[in-house]
Amino acid sequence: MSYIQKRGKNTAWREALMRNLTSEMIISERLEVTEARAKELRKHVDKMITLGKRGDLHARRQAAAWLREIETNKQQSVLDKLFKDLAKKYKTRNGGYTRILKLDNRKGDNAPMVIIELV
Repeated sequence: MSYIQKRGKNTAWREALMRNLTSEMIISERLEVTEARAKELRKHVDKMITLGKRGDLHARRQAAAWLREIETNKQQSVLDKLFKDLAKKYKTRNGGYTRILKLDNRKGDNAPMVIIELV
């Protein structure tokens, strides 16, 4: 079972968390999160990059429905980065756009931490 399917929080909270993490992952290309969140996040990021590679209007609207608009220093939107930069970067790659690297456990609750990054 995936992280979205179980856990105690309600569905709206989990979906909002994944939408925010997906948007942040596209902007920063690297996040430090718990292992369970990273494994679930991988699915969403891979789907968004696949939509970016498709590049048509319907794919752009599907991605816009899922992603959040995050203000960055460069004033480049999440959709622009996905459809211009990342689509070109992964044009010849067929899946497997993310890498998960394990870290030490978190001090407070001993949760397994990882770094998830774009390859």
